[in-house]
Amino acid sequence: MKIGVLALQGDYEKHLAMLRLIGADAAPVKTTRDLDGLDGIVLPGGESTTIGKLLQRNGLLEELGKRMTDGLPVMGTCAGLILLAKDLAKYDQPGFNVLDIEVSRNAYGPQLESFEADVPIPAMGDEPVRAVFIRAPVVTRTGNQVEVLATFENSPIMVRQGKILALCFHPELTSDTRIHRYFLSMISSPA
Repeated sequence: MKIGVLALQGDYEKHLAMLRLIGADAAPVKTTRDLDGLDGIVLPGGESTTIGKLLQRNGLLEELGKRMTDGLPVMGTCAGLILLAKDLAKYDQPGFNVLDIEVSRNAYGPQLESFEADVPIPAMGDEPVRAVFIRAPVVTRTGNQVEVLATFENSPIMVRQGKILALCFHPELTSDTRIHRYFLSMISSPA
């Protein structure tokens, strides 16, 4: 299975390492040519406005958005979730507009207020997942087709809509591979 990781800005190296650890053929994506032959793509954390502008500059915004609309599986973490969202509260920036959620950026506070928490995610088994929140967004609304897989402080932090998986936190910053494995299982499942 070949998984691309958007490598324009942010912590894409950690996602590449995690995917390779679990046996995926993981490759950085910087140009539209890098999209060919992918079975799925990861949009990493970082700075969503910067990533959006770089997507436009590199010609990836339109082409990658088209492929997502056509069914390319995608996992977005933190800034990646913001780029996927249809609605951004109080912000106007480039994005894919493919995930029926509304997001509030940096809702948990600035960098200094970053934190970690053990979060139960039933789809990952009985053991909680260690969630790393860095200038994390909050999902303030979910559409009818969006399944909430996990919440923290009564807000969705992990959601799924078809072949789109989005998280407010950074699973790549821990040694727990369950979320990346879940994404690979989403790709290989028929629905």
